Amino acid sequence: MRGSMEHEASGFESSEMLAAYLASTPLLEESWRMCFKANTAAQQSFAVNRVGTVTYVAFSGVQTVDCSEESCRSLVDMETGADGIFGAFCCGRREEEEEDQRPIMIHGGILQLFLFFYRSSTFQRQMHQIMNESKSVVVAGHSLGGSMATMTALWLLSLIQSTCATLKVLCITYGSPMLGNEAFSQALRRERWDGNFCHIVAPYDVVPRMLFAPATPLMGEFLALFQFWQTSMADPSFAQFASQIHYEIKGRVFDTILSYTKERARGDEVRTTSFCPSGSYMFCTDKGVICLDNRAAIVTLLYLTFANGSADSFVMDHLNYGDYIGKVCWQYLQKKSLTDAGSSKSSSEAGIALALQASGIYSQEPMYGTAKDCLAIARHSGCKRSLNNAKMAVSLAKFTPLRAQIEWYKTYCDESDDQMGYYDAFKRRTASKRGSKVNINRLRLGQFWDDLINMLETNQLTHDFHNTPKYVNASQFYKLLVEPLEIAEYYRTLMHKKKGHYIEHGRPKRFKVFDKWWRSRKVGDEESNPRSRFASLTQDSCFWAQVEEARDSIYLIAGHMDPGKHSVLLEKVEKFEQYTRGMIERKEVSVDVLAKNSSYSLFLEEWRELKSQLQLLPPRFPASQDNMVQDIILEGDDTYL
Repeated sequence: MRGSMEHEASGFESSEMLAAYLASTPLLEESWRMCFKANTAAQQSFAVNRVGTVTYVAFSGVQTVDCSEESCRSLVDMETGADGIFGAFCCGRREEEEEDQRPIMIHGGILQLFLFFYRSSTFQRQMHQIMNESKSVVVAGHSLGGSMATMTALWLLSLIQSTCATLKVLCITYGSPMLGNEAFSQALRRERWDGNFCHIVAPYDVVPRMLFAPATPLMGEFLALFQFWQTSMADPSFAQFASQIHYEIKGRVFDTILSYTKERARGDEVRTTSFCPSGSYMFCTDKGVICLDNRAAIVTLLYLTFANGSADSFVMDHLNYGDYIGKVCWQYLQKKSLTDAGSSKSSSEAGIALALQASGIYSQEPMYGTAKDCLAIARHSGCKRSLNNAKMAVSLAKFTPLRAQIEWYKTYCDESDDQMGYYDAFKRRTASKRGSKVNINRLRLGQFWDDLINMLETNQLTHDFHNTPKYVNASQFYKLLVEPLEIAEYYRTLMHKKKGHYIEHGRPKRFKVFDKWWRSRKVGDEESNPRSRFASLTQDSCFWAQVEEARDSIYLIAGHMDPGKHSVLLEKVEKFEQYTRGMIERKEVSVDVLAKNSSYSLFLEEWRELKSQLQLLPPRFPASQDNMVQDIILEGDDTYL
């Protein structure tokens, strides 16, 4: 990003917009103020402050990580180590690559420290109060506190994903160490959460780079440095004693970290157990900032900016974030251009030149060419994502006629004399040109959306692509229109006999992704207005899969299954009938649901017949089960029979 931090368009894309947003709002200054407050408070604490509808949570950088065990100094499997508290983030692997998927791993000591907070009643109470009372939360932390902020933000995002909460989460860290391996970084990008994490890095701060090096050879030196840093955070006046740290300690740490960072920047093979940057990185100097979300570019800048430092500079740089933040915000408000790239350069070259000068790298230096190439690649990838967005819009328009043909088919089925409706007409179709055409359209539309999701997950589209109303609405309409056909084909081909029922064992990934998009949208008042007529499309796209499961349960109850399992299935069917009754009353179903020969009408007939049979049968249930069965029979409502 430019040193002057202007609002001009750039190929640095989402990361530049994030930097401009942070610098033009009180977020940076307020989050750092809260970090400073937390640092000077009690050890292993966090501070909370509410400003309007935004809540700031800052973790103290004065934390204790037990490094006596090897597992606490290295990466551990996140799914097993965290006892599943991060939900689908750990297990939401790309289905088509599941066999080749590397485990998501994070720093063992940092994970244990977060679990210490997570198991605290104070932490749980504060977090749930924030979720219930705030619209947005900014989670921040300095040094090890930044690691706690990252873990907390990740946990909140995972929790929001599994509920209907609408809380917006932003994490800002200052001089925080890396947290996980490349699989962790990819999972963050897969969930489209990169933009929720911004890591502020000073040019000579060793902490964001320290985990490129193995811990064991420098364990003693790191412990001494962290003891000095944490004492200085708790009491800023102690920082004056930085010069008393032995030069040999500082020199050994600086040379070792520089060497290993250089190896990673050179492109050496990244192992499963290697730490990797994740999220967006904002490199701050006293001349400006540059913000990146490209991992290769981040690693290169971590090396190139650090290479300009020295054994004396890195110790205090970990404590100087307050100065950097003050200058960044002042530069933005003043809109002062700190450099002049020259009129002979193209706008792209000028932008890169200004960005490099903002990070303290000048054209006279030997490393300038490497840094320039690095940013050019990052800029190109940003431009390419924007171009892919435009191409995808064209593709969506080309596939619209296929969707229109399926809409016409639905209208034809709903008005047909056979009174089966859309779902059952497709499920029970015979060899016909009309049915074959619709099936081909179903497959082609599915491939289009699968390709789109793949591009999104591999970072080939812009970071906020999935929030664009056009695609949120198009994907929801596609889901409501086409998923009934997917369900019909699943049961038509008897896949439920081979794999199990559709919702748990056969639902394509794309529909689960679209569920997330739809839950995350901004809901307007018009969506809460009652309907005056039945919906054009049933508002639960898995409605017919639930009908199939309910009919299967009735078949099992009527058979000679273990009587002990009857009550569970009876309760399940009863709840489904109540659920559908509510949908019909609210007119959230399409007319095909109420068709005379639809699967839903057959379900109601079978359910009524089963309840009649149960009334005639002698008691064979335990008392509690028998009472429940009688309640179901007595509460039966034939309104929709």
